[in-house]
Amino acid sequence: MSKSNKKQPPAGQVRQSQILSTFGPGSMVDLPEHSVLIAGLSQWRGDKKRIHEERLEARIAEILEVKDITLYAPPVDEKDPKATRTGINAKTFPTWFLAQVEETWNDAKTKKTYRTRPLLPWGSLVGGKYLNSEKKKVPVVPVRFVQACVRGHISDIDWYTFVHQDLQSKCRGQLWLDEGGSGNDFAEIYVRCEACFARRPLADATVPNAKVLGPCQGHRPWIGTFAKEPTCIREKTGKPEYNRLLVRSASNAYFSQLLSVISLPDSDAALRDSVNLVYEDFLKYAEDANDVRKERKKSKVASAIAGFSDEVIWQEIQRRQSGEGSQYKNIKSVEIDTLLSSPTEVGEDVSEGDFYARARDLASLKPAFAERIERIVLVHRLREVIAQVGFTRFEAEMPDIDGELDISVRRAALDVDTNWVPAVENRGEGVFIAFRKGAIEDWLKREGVKKRGRELSRGFDIWCARKGIDQEANKVKFPGLPYIMLHSLSHLLITAVSLECGYAASSIRERIYAGEAGYGILLYTGSAGSEGTLGGLVEVGKRIEYHLEAALEQGKLCSNDPVCAQHKADNEEEERFLHGSACHGCLLIAETSCERRNEFLDRALVVSTVEALGAEFFYE
Repeated sequence: MSKSNKKQPPAGQVRQSQILSTFGPGSMVDLPEHSVLIAGLSQWRGDKKRIHEERLEARIAEILEVKDITLYAPPVDEKDPKATRTGINAKTFPTWFLAQVEETWNDAKTKKTYRTRPLLPWGSLVGGKYLNSEKKKVPVVPVRFVQACVRGHISDIDWYTFVHQDLQSKCRGQLWLDEGGSGNDFAEIYVRCEACFARRPLADATVPNAKVLGPCQGHRPWIGTFAKEPTCIREKTGKPEYNRLLVRSASNAYFSQLLSVISLPDSDAALRDSVNLVYEDFLKYAEDANDVRKERKKSKVASAIAGFSDEVIWQEIQRRQSGEGSQYKNIKSVEIDTLLSSPTEVGEDVSEGDFYARARDLASLKPAFAERIERIVLVHRLREVIAQVGFTRFEAEMPDIDGELDISVRRAALDVDTNWVPAVENRGEGVFIAFRKGAIEDWLKREGVKKRGRELSRGFDIWCARKGIDQEANKVKFPGLPYIMLHSLSHLLITAVSLECGYAASSIRERIYAGEAGYGILLYTGSAGSEGTLGGLVEVGKRIEYHLEAALEQGKLCSNDPVCAQHKADNEEEERFLHGSACHGCLLIAETSCERRNEFLDRALVVSTVEALGAEFFYE
């Protein structure tokens, strides 16, 4: 193959799961030589694997207010050097750069010396390099500061307007970025104009509500170069939304909004799975049962739908063509109902399948556990499907405790017209512990629990007020003491279990159930390959009481006690309003494991701490 025809390698590679969690549409990615913005879904090229999960599809369609949604895995790069390039497109962003020169500038007023580098727009570069005064090409790097708004819009800072503090200024002199100290203090970073000597600290752009960077123009460069929303208005006040300074590599630059479900068996699963195999290619445009009969003559169709009559297949096709999804039910309610549905077995005992679980005999449980634990289920096999719905900047918007994303939540779109969203499926195993409703209800009646609950609720109210969240208008509510207790116990269990099950603590995930359907904790692991199905968690589940004892003993004392145990959520000086007795020494774990980003935690609700508040669920 000649050099000119050789397929160029991709500029960078990431795992499919990272596309959803970290590098989805609208995110910024640092590559070896430049920075890019991941393009919208319409600019993803290549064959995409279809992922079927009706409950998730129906819920996402409702959230995005569209008729139907399809789930696809992100495309992968084609390995064949002769094939057309596939994968995910990206756009160069930001389009302002700093030349890598070693120069200094002395401030005559303060007598300080600053490291200074030319600040350059894309159009002034020559072959992607800076042409210095000696006509030598100097490498450049992307500037690390951009502007964005809370609605997800993002764009380059208008550096000329910023430094001159005047929209009407026509000065276009060479700009320089002066950095003092280590370059991390905004008060020591200045933008300077060489022509008119204007100079301004970057710290001016960090002042809250200063409006220094101007009103947001609704730029959405991940969708298209000139893609803009007509207005960017604050919903509460009706006034323009203003840009904020954003550090390109900061952790608050991108928060994926993910929705996940555990795939569960039902009576129609076999029919749907059979139709899935041939629906897109053969049955999608069938008009009656006769068309199904004609298509059945093809060997691939015949083998896929064998065992089902033409009329039954036609009914399934009609349901799909009409856009009817499965009847919607709270995501977590469906899962806990299935886990609690049979005293001995859930799912079919087959070698292959998405879900298989058995309830364990509880005869060996100690009385203290038997009074509180209703069931222990060993989940030998499960399938989790995770889909990205949108994203936010500056602040994360998470699902509520029922696993639901609010329809009215502010989110940035993945593309203009979304008829599909990226998803991944993980297969793994787990252990589920169900707690007795009566035990939790009796616990909630205790005076020490009520007092602790009032402190945690006040902390939540203060947190909402500091964030400017109207609880009533946004339908934001305190998750409740059962959720916080089970969430805290889950974190203690993950730490205790990880020491023996063979999985790293960061690879064990949690789902907390605290609603009308019941109370429980599901610890599970999942991965795109087979690493999550090695049997470690199932074996742990066979003697989970041993790990429960270890977790409870561990929760009694923190290395930061008594400071940790004495913390109150409503303490406005510490500003940890969503934590009770919780810190990095006891309850905080990897955020890949936690479903609430390490918030709503308090070990005082689980066991007695050195403060002896009398709010613990396990009080013996």
